[in-house]
Amino acid sequence: MRGFLAGLAAVAAALIVTAQPAAACAGLIGPNGAVKLLRTTTFAGYHDGVEHYVTSFQFAGGSGQFGSLIPLPGIPDKVEKGGAWTLQRLIRETNPIPVAAPFAALAQDSVRSAQVIMEVRIDALDITVLKGGGAEVGQWATEHGFRLPPAAPEVLDFYANRSPIFLAAVFDADAAKARGQQIGDGTPVHVTIPTANPWVPLRILGLGKNADDRVDADVYLLTDQRPALLPYPFANGMRLDHSATATTSLLNDLRSDKGMGWIPQAGWLTKIAIDASASQLSYDLAVDAKGTSPSRVAAGLQAPAGVTSSSGQPSSDQIALIGMALAALGALVILRKARPVSV
Repeated sequence: MRGFLAGLAAVAAALIVTAQPAAACAGLIGPNGAVKLLRTTTFAGYHDGVEHYVTSFQFAGGSGQFGSLIPLPGIPDKVEKGGAWTLQRLIRETNPIPVAAPFAALAQDSVRSAQVIMEVRIDALDITVLKGGGAEVGQWATEHGFRLPPAAPEVLDFYANRSPIFLAAVFDADAAKARGQQIGDGTPVHVTIPTANPWVPLRILGLGKNADDRVDADVYLLTDQRPALLPYPFANGMRLDHSATATTSLLNDLRSDKGMGWIPQAGWLTKIAIDASASQLSYDLAVDAKGTSPSRVAAGLQAPAGVTSSSGQPSSDQIALIGMALAALGALVILRKARPVSV
């Protein structure tokens, strides 16, 4: 293990300029539009009917606050600080060291408030788990200082029609600096969600970006056996980089990190890389952990029952028309109103 940790330090240093976890796998949106985001990394593990979602919020300097709205497949049992090196260990496993109209415009009396289910403070992060429709969650975000792009109502409705649960995370850069966090430091977050099958939101990765803007991400899935996934086959900037039985050394290393005692004795490791334009991300990833029939609704390939457009037909905005391949874990990151900087 000592040798592994020494190697891990080298990997972590390399990640500062390459594939580091950043801003919860999302696209930053600033006052003047989308901000270029470094390649992101997330982990979704599924065992004994529970999805474990591990991502990291990166301190990138500056001041003020930014936030993230992350669709979830269900109400989490727990939101806690993640392990120190789980994401970096997964990267090392598959990459060996080389030598719209704003919601504020909505009528206040026409939108109910989103229900706050859980509030957690993790280092410089304030995390809130919300339950509500797209308009309700959007209204909550606006009231809490989020700047939402014009496409946000449509995209939040797309997710709320499948699951009305969202995780809002606000990262306080000033508090991070006060804590002594350095630029490039990440705050890992571990979300534990009971669910019948894992589900990975992807469409939200492109929110706030121009159609030709690039989205780069790596997603790691750990399941008890080889999973079945939708969309399929692989296309549109997505590729399968790894699919094999997880090595004993990987599972042992992951299990020894903080909060990762749930890691099973055996499993299947899948890595999906995304190098796509924002316009290509019109779908989500559905996973059947038993390897049989993933949900077309969860993948965004079919509208949920009872969801129709004004014409009585399923909305084209709610049905992804492009069959795709394996996908990654995603989130919407939105710049919060920054506090004035003294000069």
